[in-house]
Amino acid sequence: MLVLWNSIQSVLVIVLIMALGYVLRKEKWLSDSFGNDIARLILNISLPAAIFVTVLEKLNRGELASFSGYLLLGVIAFAISYVLSIVWARVAHVGTGRIGTFINGITNPNTVFIGLPLNVALFGNQSLTYFLVYYVLDVFSTWTAGLFIVNSDDPTTKNKKTYLDWHKILPVPLLAFIIAIVVLLFNIPILKITFVKSSLTYIGSLVTPLSLIYIGIILANAGLKNMRFDLDTVMVMIGRFVCVPAIMIGVLLVAMKFATLPKLLTQTMVIQSAVPAIAVLPILVHNAHGDVKFSANVVSISTVMFIVVIPILMFVIQYL
Repeated sequence: MLVLWNSIQSVLVIVLIMALGYVLRKEKWLSDSFGNDIARLILNISLPAAIFVTVLEKLNRGELASFSGYLLLGVIAFAISYVLSIVWARVAHVGTGRIGTFINGITNPNTVFIGLPLNVALFGNQSLTYFLVYYVLDVFSTWTAGLFIVNSDDPTTKNKKTYLDWHKILPVPLLAFIIAIVVLLFNIPILKITFVKSSLTYIGSLVTPLSLIYIGIILANAGLKNMRFDLDTVMVMIGRFVCVPAIMIGVLLVAMKFATLPKLLTQTMVIQSAVPAIAVLPILVHNAHGDVKFSANVVSISTVMFIVVIPILMFVIQYL
């Protein structure tokens, strides 16, 4: 019960900061463009700084081989999740224009704006190294297979133009990760320069509070009263919060029969597998002429539901 209560308290911290963003937006303290400005600041400046410092402080050259092994576990879990969601969409006869949202809503989580602050709040900055495993996988999954599926679901054309957005596969946070790995491999002592380390650390510390305020703004813009639980939405929620975490737990349990995995890794991987649907999904669906209302509904409902799901998962993962 103590673990459950501690988990609830951690989530309450997150909820309160989200609520601040929600109230400030509703009361018009924040302009229409403020949410987009925060998003750009986080993605292009704060998060890259946090990742750069974390990799250099938490990883060493000897651990890089283990990191690649952890990536393989994530790849297996993502692959199984894709298969499940695709088969389920066919069996449930999900309509054209909704299939992209259905599959992505189940498979691809919002690791940056919800997964990251959640992980830091629950496990501290020492978990960022393992968070990067899931983040790297999510970026590649979303902007390759995820985007391809959304574009394939365009209901306006018979000869559907499908493409991969290669520019999005290397966003600034991922580039920061790659640069940090290069610095690590060549043993460049950049963080020994005090003002550089302090500046990057201060900038990186903005990620969690700004991300949570951003989520509150998104919920305020979406309007909680507009959320609807139709059958397709319910199936996505079951997939996102029950099936995908169960798949990740299963993959980790099998792996643990052959190797010892860090406790913080298993906790991070399970929690990240259960965060809400990726926030950019309605934009991708809009560009593919899909059902944008359904997509926005999935993102909004999953963002609210995770508040209930996470304490339950925190109770479960203590037994892994």
